Amino acid sequence: MSLFRILAVAASLTSFAVAFDPQLGFNSFVEVETRSIDEIYQAALKEGGALTVWHGGDEKTQQNSLKTAFEARFPGMTLNITVDLSKYHDVNLDQQIATDSVYVDSIILQTLHDFPRWKSQGALLPYKPSGYDNVYPAFKDVDAYYMGLFIIGWSNTFNTKFLNSSVPIEYTDFLKPEFKDKLVLTYPNDDDAVLYQFNLIMKQYGNGWFEALLAQNPRWVRGTATPATLVRSSNGTYAATFTSSIGLFPSSPLNISHPVEGQFVTWPQTGAILKNAPHPESAKLFHSYILSQERQNSTGSWSVRNDVAPPAGYPSIMEMPGTNPTKFSEWMMDRAAVERLRFFFETRIGSAQGLSPLIDDL
Repeated sequence: MSLFRILAVAASLTSFAVAFDPQLGFNSFVEVETRSIDEIYQAALKEGGALTVWHGGDEKTQQNSLKTAFEARFPGMTLNITVDLSKYHDVNLDQQIATDSVYVDSIILQTLHDFPRWKSQGALLPYKPSGYDNVYPAFKDVDAYYMGLFIIGWSNTFNTKFLNSSVPIEYTDFLKPEFKDKLVLTYPNDDDAVLYQFNLIMKQYGNGWFEALLAQNPRWVRGTATPATLVRSSNGTYAATFTSSIGLFPSSPLNISHPVEGQFVTWPQTGAILKNAPHPESAKLFHSYILSQERQNSTGSWSVRNDVAPPAGYPSIMEMPGTNPTKFSEWMMDRAAVERLRFFFETRIGSAQGLSPLIDDL
């Protein structure tokens, strides 16, 4: 049984706001897309050539390159893409669904526990882009209401100009004297994927590791892009983080490592088309493009497809040591446990301070 099938069953048992159960319509089966991407493109142009996408993230400009690439590939199309924290996008979409006022065509989020619930509420449109059969089974809903579109993962990130010793590999390396006052980390109680990273570390090393980390006097910030930005630009004030994702081939002076003995977090950033999307053909074009081999080969990271070669020097995501990209979804489903862990950290480092990372200019 696939991970997403398990999540769908769990959501059907725990959702209290179900509009109806789409499985009772016995009409959810859809064939894999048979049209060429250019044929879908023409259908999208007939809708007006625009679509609205909400994308999880913590910097307004994070998806500018996706917008540029999509609009260049499909002249006449306009991608209106809004980046915000997934935990804010989901509640705002919930309001649209509840008030029958959906204006978003597609949503791509880190909050993986939302998708089975939205499926059970009849809020999503099943769709199988070309290449759907090559998406790892664990990354897609069995009925194609949602699927992983690309992989995100944390890494140890450091500034090579300001390290006086060997690079950090294991999470215990960040407890060395040279990292005193040099670490910048995302509040684990402000981002579930960071929270899960701390969960994995402390399961391995215990609470003593965290107490020793606090003694290093890290700077706590909002957003996962902010730590890498400060490590790059602070002229040595900060030297390292393990709560950012900067890709597998970062530009100098930053470099990355992954733990050998420890575990790091990866997950399929998951997307869906809204059932009441104003521009369903445009949304289908968008999802078809993201899932295409053309796009999957251009990201410089792992693919959600099993027929796309892994990045140079790396195995496929399913064979990468030190990570299991299916576990984050399972962990996210137990919201009570997630909240308890969130409050554990809040009692120790306080609530997340500062402006939203989208407007803090960091």
